[in-house]
Amino acid sequence: MCGIVGAVAERNVTAILVEGLKRLEYRGYDSAGLAVINNNSIIRERRSGKVRELEAAAEAAQILGHIGIAHTRWATHGAPTQDNAHPHVSGDIAVVHNGIIENYEELRHELKAQGYEFVSQTDTEVVAHLVHRELQHTHDLFAAIKVSVNYLKGAYALGIIRASEPDRLIAVRRGSPLVIGLGIGENFIGSDQLALLPVTNRFLYLNEGDMAEVFRDEVKVYNEAGQAIQHPITELDAQLHNSDKGGYRHYMLKEIYEQPQAIQRTLDGRIQDGIVHPHAFGVKALEVLAKVKHIQIIACGTSYHAGCVARYWFEGIAGISCNVEVASEYRYRETVLPENTLFVTISQSGETADTLAALREAQKKGLLAALCICNVPTSTLVRESDLSFITHAGPEIGVASTKAFTTQLVALMLLVLSAGRTHKRLNHETEAKIVRQLQNLPVVLESVLGLDKAIERMAAAFGEKHHTLFLGRGAQYPVAMEGALKLKEVSYIHAEAYAAGELKHGPLALVDNDMPVVVVAPNNDMIDKLKSNLQEVRARGGQLFVFADHHTKIATEEGITVLGIPSVADEVAPIIYTIPLQLLSYHVAVIKGTDVDQPRNLAKSVTVE
Repeated sequence: MCGIVGAVAERNVTAILVEGLKRLEYRGYDSAGLAVINNNSIIRERRSGKVRELEAAAEAAQILGHIGIAHTRWATHGAPTQDNAHPHVSGDIAVVHNGIIENYEELRHELKAQGYEFVSQTDTEVVAHLVHRELQHTHDLFAAIKVSVNYLKGAYALGIIRASEPDRLIAVRRGSPLVIGLGIGENFIGSDQLALLPVTNRFLYLNEGDMAEVFRDEVKVYNEAGQAIQHPITELDAQLHNSDKGGYRHYMLKEIYEQPQAIQRTLDGRIQDGIVHPHAFGVKALEVLAKVKHIQIIACGTSYHAGCVARYWFEGIAGISCNVEVASEYRYRETVLPENTLFVTISQSGETADTLAALREAQKKGLLAALCICNVPTSTLVRESDLSFITHAGPEIGVASTKAFTTQLVALMLLVLSAGRTHKRLNHETEAKIVRQLQNLPVVLESVLGLDKAIERMAAAFGEKHHTLFLGRGAQYPVAMEGALKLKEVSYIHAEAYAAGELKHGPLALVDNDMPVVVVAPNNDMIDKLKSNLQEVRARGGQLFVFADHHTKIATEEGITVLGIPSVADEVAPIIYTIPLQLLSYHVAVIKGTDVDQPRNLAKSVTVE
């Protein structure tokens, strides 16, 4: 959720810290701060609001230092005020923290009784005081931190500096991601490698329980048992991870328009002779798929909607039973995993806290295998899964997910085809037909993007609205769910999605001429049923906005606005019909003047519960 940047260098690190925070703004935050060591003193600057305000304050104060830490905060404990902003200090200790300390109240009470004064409402301040307390018993910062973290319950990534040790930065990772960037005569830490790409493209990724000492000329990493370990160094292509807007007004619009290319990257190397490549999901994938009797999909938010679409595909195309559940619910209930379950997790970042926790809980119970679909090959989810599929969507900066969703759908369809062929539920001709449809997606998506101006005109009807219904049937129902989520996220309009057949079981009570009803209507065997649902809305004065296949013969007339969508096979229709809903949400948000890329109260990578 929050962002961490740290640096140890020969040069002044203030500009590096600020630039790193700017590159983490997409994650969502409400305050920012930094601390550097200068003349054996902690120099700290914090501001509520945007990083630019912190930058101006740091420039005005002429903050200089060769070692420092910085942070963007997404409020959990305490309001988004300057006093609650990180870094937090205790004596000559400064701390930045991502995650949540679950037992902070009891620690706070204990530390207060020992004479420590708290000046914030955050859970993080207890960490600073704990380290300061332990330094009374040992003069070594690393040893004090190692003892201190044993008191902590919850998830955390920590960056800690001490004024009297101006050449050493300590990093700790448990439950929240942390990466170390390797330079020449300088080294860095970050919650996301994107923050560090301006200064290095060489990274090592800390595992659960790791602690690291970061100096200018070396990095020492220790595992949970205190043993020195070596992690592999990963070099990233900085051009591939470029996060520039590229001339678009917002990242969200840029990423919507990048979908043809993103999907092409998802497909590249995964198709062979008209079928899915046998090793698309790893060299052991076919062996695993041959044993699969049940699919359990776990995800959150947009990724959950992708899983809901895939359930229709797994059962309808591959003939394999499939269940989909929100990770935060799955991990907190007693579950029964059928024999030979393939546990599929879906996450854009691969660091989603609830999804990771659900995977770890399931692994304790015994699985056939765990497979993740993810956009970040270096993520924790990829490292902890048996099999993985990297979507190659490229960096997604807008908080509202777009290209990550459609590439997840493509990945899931490839998995469905692989499973169906392995279980002999899918003949070669059918697989080849669907593969051709997938390969043609970039061209069809370019055609759908050509409807942008028409969708922008349609969006004008939503500018003064406060509620919207989204309807779909079959695999389009989760697409309607995703459309409603997008509208909520970026325009702040209350939106709900329903399976269209459920209208008469309650939602029709909401329909009047002030309630827009958005419908996705491909030309499939459910179209006649869907047309009846449209009539139910019209009979009650509802205003319909329908994205329909030309062959449905649904036409624009009083009370109904129709936008024609290219004809595609039903199997890939959910991917196609997602695009106009994304564009509609974007244009409504622009009309309403919201912060499209960083919607209020939201964060891109949800690394806390």
